[in-house]
Amino acid sequence: MASQPATLLQPGPAPVPDTTIEPAQGFIVQIVGAAAFAHLLNDLIQAVLPSIYPMLKSQYALSFAQIGWIALCYQVTASLLQPWVGFYTDKHPKPYLLPCGMVITLAGLAMLAFSTSYPLLLLASAVVGIGSATFHPEASRAARTASGGRFGTAQSCFQVGGNAGSAIGPLLVAAIVIPHGQTAIAWFILAAALAIWVLLRITRWTQRHSHVHARAAARHAVVGLDRPQVVRAMAVIATLMFAKFVYIAAFTNYFTFYLIQRFGLSVQHSQLYLFVFLAAVAAGTFAGGPVGDRIGRKAVIWVSFLGVAPFALMLPYANLFWTAVLAITVGLVMSSAFAALVVYAQEAVPGRVGLVSGLMFGLMFGISGIGAAGLGHLADSHGLAWVYQLTSYLPLLGLATVFLPETHRRR
Repeated sequence: MASQPATLLQPGPAPVPDTTIEPAQGFIVQIVGAAAFAHLLNDLIQAVLPSIYPMLKSQYALSFAQIGWIALCYQVTASLLQPWVGFYTDKHPKPYLLPCGMVITLAGLAMLAFSTSYPLLLLASAVVGIGSATFHPEASRAARTASGGRFGTAQSCFQVGGNAGSAIGPLLVAAIVIPHGQTAIAWFILAAALAIWVLLRITRWTQRHSHVHARAAARHAVVGLDRPQVVRAMAVIATLMFAKFVYIAAFTNYFTFYLIQRFGLSVQHSQLYLFVFLAAVAAGTFAGGPVGDRIGRKAVIWVSFLGVAPFALMLPYANLFWTAVLAITVGLVMSSAFAALVVYAQEAVPGRVGLVSGLMFGLMFGISGIGAAGLGHLADSHGLAWVYQLTSYLPLLGLATVFLPETHRRR
């Protein structure tokens, strides 16, 4: 059954098509770009938390397991709420959830800056996660609505904004927070305020113009999978997401500790290596969507997992130089999968953009959070070097791609 994306968004009264931006059938660069920029600001803010883990560990005398619980509190609130937000807004559009969610993120940042105990840190992390849960499904929907049928390209642009923010965040933390202490986190409230302004503008466009572009996007709809195929596809996607995001969690949460312990780097120096890895993730993400639009989602998924496996297996045994080279390669290749996975899932279950987007981003946050907590416990008991040896086998789970059903574009 073909999707009906026009029903997913609530147009304003007596809408009049606006042709001053771009033809209705086109790829709306301004809106996709604004969604990507908002994603950059959102994920820049969220990158503050893992970037200050070494500082918090020292300041509050935390174990790796306690660091993992901070990550889990953030990831669980984000992951559990996102599918429900998407499910609800598919039926009852609430465009102003976008700026409202960023207001919640701003409040979480203020709490994080002025927390004085470990329980308050856990609470602040959970509040930031709630803000994230309202952002991702709705912003992803706006980017898809403005795609003009180039769904993979729009999703990649949206996602690369987030990855760029994740890469810039550690640099800003190293420059602002590490030298001046925990209260300097309050400077990131300015980024949250800018994001609120951008999201208000996207919301106003959505209310005025989305129905026109949604009808154009419907021409590129696909025939969804039947129920048994959907169940099989989602099981495979969950396996692939587990492999990808547990492995990525080992880098985003513990790469700085790994470099400090194994190679004796300083905290600020290790942050530069984390930035290089996250920048590679951003670059790889940008390629995944457009390539998937041309050669198919499954081909991109195959390459992103099995192509990275040899480099992942070599990384735990490399010196500092080759660790950096292999980390860049892993970030470039493996990150191309996410946009392809999101669009594949949207094609498998057409007409449920919010639910599918919320589920995919929720899986990402949930798996990342559980992975961070689990890896923290393993690091306490076995050491970080052992953890990186264990996780190097995860890309081999990409073999599960063979069980993904084919989706077929409606002609």
